[in-house]
Amino acid sequence: MSQRQRIIPRPFFVLTVSLLFGSLLLVAIGQQGKTNVAHAATNVAPAAVNDLGQKPYMGWSSWSLESTAASGYGTKWLTEAHVKAQADIVHQKLQKSGYQYINIDAGWWMDFNWNPTYDVYGRPAPYPGRFPDGIANVANYVHSEGLKLGIYYAVGLDIPAYNANYPIYGTSCHVQDIAVKPLTRTNGWQGSYAIDYSNPCAQAYINSIADEFANWGVDFMKLDGVTPGSFINGASTSDNRPDVKAWSQALLQTGRPIQLVISWSLDHDFASTWQQYSNGWRIDTDVECYCNTLVTWNNSVKQRFTDVVPWIADAKPGGWNNLDSLDVGASSMDGLSNDERQTYTTLWAIEAAPLYTGDDLTKLDSYGLSLLTNPDVIAIDQAGNPARPVTQSSNQQVWYARNADGSYTVALFNLDSNAATVTANWSDLGFVGKAHVRNVWTHGQLGQFDTNFSASLPAHGSMLLNVQPEPGRPAPPQPTGNNISYEAEASTNTIGGSASVYNCSVCSGGKKVGYLGGGSGILQFNNVTEASAGIYTLTIYYLDGDAGRPIYLSFNGGTGVLIDFHGNGNWNSVQSMQIPVQLQAGNNTIKFYDPTDWSPDIDRIVV
Repeated sequence: MSQRQRIIPRPFFVLTVSLLFGSLLLVAIGQQGKTNVAHAATNVAPAAVNDLGQKPYMGWSSWSLESTAASGYGTKWLTEAHVKAQADIVHQKLQKSGYQYINIDAGWWMDFNWNPTYDVYGRPAPYPGRFPDGIANVANYVHSEGLKLGIYYAVGLDIPAYNANYPIYGTSCHVQDIAVKPLTRTNGWQGSYAIDYSNPCAQAYINSIADEFANWGVDFMKLDGVTPGSFINGASTSDNRPDVKAWSQALLQTGRPIQLVISWSLDHDFASTWQQYSNGWRIDTDVECYCNTLVTWNNSVKQRFTDVVPWIADAKPGGWNNLDSLDVGASSMDGLSNDERQTYTTLWAIEAAPLYTGDDLTKLDSYGLSLLTNPDVIAIDQAGNPARPVTQSSNQQVWYARNADGSYTVALFNLDSNAATVTANWSDLGFVGKAHVRNVWTHGQLGQFDTNFSASLPAHGSMLLNVQPEPGRPAPPQPTGNNISYEAEASTNTIGGSASVYNCSVCSGGKKVGYLGGGSGILQFNNVTEASAGIYTLTIYYLDGDAGRPIYLSFNGGTGVLIDFHGNGNWNSVQSMQIPVQLQAGNNTIKFYDPTDWSPDIDRIVV
């Protein structure tokens, strides 16, 4: 069975370079030297207490322009001159709205054929053809404009650095001494060697790179390809948690305040580690489409609406859910309609996600500028109060968060490809009575509404509201359901196409339904019965031994909602996920299907 096609994110060069040098691999030599270790800090406090990331950061990042196939851009675009030009526009047009960071992404230490360059101690060195005056010069430039500089590196031990066996600064070790033996591939591309942190020289090597960054004046670091995650979920194949800890300690021991953000598509099962050692974590794959524009709705803006949900409670001062670049500033390049650009921005803002654009700001248009600088929308983002969906059983969705002043931030989304009406019911938000409604994007008062507010929205359209209830009373509680379990293999269900019942020793009842999706495999639960209409919690018990497969859920014959499941790399392990759904009184049907991709195996559901 094939997975949904995945775009290879960020530095695809890591794997390419690794394969190139792999054929030249030297036999590991030397002793595991452990003497004269510089800065081998092993008891440094985690990043969660570095007092950074108290609010979601705002800025600009280079990768969207490096990844696009649009003429004049691509991997050769990253140069000192281009970075400074983007910094100038951030300074002129965005800085007063809170944008600060100018983040250099992948390739800064690569030549134009993506061959890496290092200094005499095996630390990445800026390629002179891209940065003739060095990174420190760029840092000084952006600092002179009151901005901050970010830099990028991939997790693991670069294979070319290993092959060259550089000495490690301040120690008697060499790079080959710190690799796990036998040599083991790691990171999301399997493009580097795993590092043996039981050797103090390993921490010393990471510290030496962090010191280099700090000496240049770097204020931010993105560590990419981190596993578990990056399409390698579970810790059995690749586990970069020790690397994240090491980088956290390394940046702290420099004495320079440097935010640490990790990427990409982190495994939520290990959220506590990401929270402990970093100031933010990517919750999804790259938003870029790797096409002639920067993004498209399908690649992969729309999936953030389901993929962020398990992470919502994890966001807090010091560490935020990173949804990736906000490419809404230039319609000529973004690949989106204006309605999609507003919806994109609205989701980022209500989720308190970092706001960093990847646009070519020399092409910033007036509408894009208005999206990126709306003060009320930015205030919602910077308040750090992530919203959550009322339900996920429809593509017409209401997301909300209760604010400290008693008001509610409410976003209406129409995720369908046709116009539709979306309604926010006050009782679903938790109160009964009248409320005053203001349109946040236009700053206009919309009036007083008794029980709900409705809006007709275009395809992929949205509306962002501030809802201020009048003194009233709490809404009556929603029905809680009876925690009834419905087996996937039950004879009352509809099982069709390629789907079939299989034995499963770890499943409830010893059975599961597999080969769902793939164009024809369907499973429909036909007799999900509730006494009254309302919002219920649907718990799905499933098996997904890949990195996370998708499936559509359709309720009572409605339009399917695409849900991404968490994969843990183990087909003999039952997992569960919960989603809020709207069910009707009496009998309900819940259909699982996918017209293109293979989906998880289903054990049962509980409502």
